[in-house]
Amino acid sequence: MAKGSAKKEPKVVGENKASTTPFTPARHEIPYDHLLEAKTDARLGKRLRKELGDDKIVAMFGDMVRLRRFEEQAGRAYQRRKIRGFCHLYIGQEAVAVGTMSALGEADSIVTHYREHGHALARGLSSNGVMAELFGKVDGYARGKGGSMHIFDASRNFYGGWGIVGGQIALGAGVAFANKYRGEKSVCVCFLGEGAIHQGIVHESLNMAAKWRLPLITIIENNRYAMGTSIERISAVTDLTKKAVGYDMFAESVDGQDVFSVHAAVKAAADRANNEGRPSFLEMRTYRYRGHSMTDPSDYRSKEEVEQEQDLRDPIVRLRNWIVANKLKSQDELNAIDDAMDRETKDAVEFADKSEFIDPSELTTDVYVEWPFDIE
Repeated sequence: MAKGSAKKEPKVVGENKASTTPFTPARHEIPYDHLLEAKTDARLGKRLRKELGDDKIVAMFGDMVRLRRFEEQAGRAYQRRKIRGFCHLYIGQEAVAVGTMSALGEADSIVTHYREHGHALARGLSSNGVMAELFGKVDGYARGKGGSMHIFDASRNFYGGWGIVGGQIALGAGVAFANKYRGEKSVCVCFLGEGAIHQGIVHESLNMAAKWRLPLITIIENNRYAMGTSIERISAVTDLTKKAVGYDMFAESVDGQDVFSVHAAVKAAADRANNEGRPSFLEMRTYRYRGHSMTDPSDYRSKEEVEQEQDLRDPIVRLRNWIVANKLKSQDELNAIDDAMDRETKDAVEFADKSEFIDPSELTTDVYVEWPFDIE
């Protein structure tokens, strides 16, 4: 690595046994000593190394780094007004996306929320195409019409991010119903933020999924603050798995900062759906380092809290340390992967910048109603 090019990453405390410390709702006055117990599960890592192989695990590291570097570049592009409208970064939550996608097959489907850049990249969409979509350019996945919130690729069964909070769960249940109706051995994963959990459509859909035994995996990315309000201020219970009890649905809380734990939980949920016809509800306890969106100053939490999370639970550092400790790759080799991903995402910005805006004549294409139309 060239002198001065090293990237400062937060340190991570050692790794042994998985944490059994109860999740503590975030409050500014609560000390974060419990986070010292959040360590990578070495036994799980050993099992998954045998199951996945070294190359796959290293590729997962590369995917997580790609997500981090991509979002950093997207944030800079937004500040330069290359990206307009809304932009919700995924920095800090990379293990959820990569761990989930690594456990799915090509036939499985994904429906997600508007913080979906990470999901799209982890699913295999290109950095160039995703960045071009953020820029509103014709080479984007929706030809620049979807923007940050609506990235879509039917060839990968990636059915996009949705801007209506909680509304995507009904679509996910519908995709799962179609899979079952056609007799396919495939699941639909639907991502929600914890801020969406109290929407009525969520509970209607979960009830139907359980009653009809749909192959639906509902993943709640609990980053604690939703749009800016901590979970204990909006929910009567902070253990969100209790929400699934009323639907007799399998539910589990997962360390969302440990890619191995995420992979294992999603793989088990997919097997459960395909072999037993049971839907699952997975609460991924994760954390975002940036505000809700690029316009959010994030003044509802302390700087010390964010730094503590970065220092003790950063998902990329945890996997990096495990890879080095188990001699899959050296630090220098992982640095080289990081550099390659940094170049890829910078190239994506250049690609998006050079791409053209869509011709105004296409403004009304790909819509349900021809325009202009007669209202009489």
